[in-house]
Amino acid sequence: MKTLLGFLAFVLLAQGAGGLLHEVSGRFELWGLVHRVGFLDGYEVYASVVLIVLGLAVGAASEKAGS
Repeated sequence: MKTLLGFLAFVLLAQGAGGLLHEVSGRFELWGLVHRVGFLDGYEVYASVVLIVLGLAVGAASEKAGS
């Protein structure tokens, strides 16, 4: 369970960071998925921040599950 939560935390953090980098630099088009979701138009930055926070929370839960 700890490994699965750790992997999920990594994916969430990577997608959030990729979304923010895409919004700031205009690159990383193939890496992030936030800018591809149609109903998030105009809210990509907020969704990316939510993904990062959610990734941190899942990462903390994975550490708690390990002990």
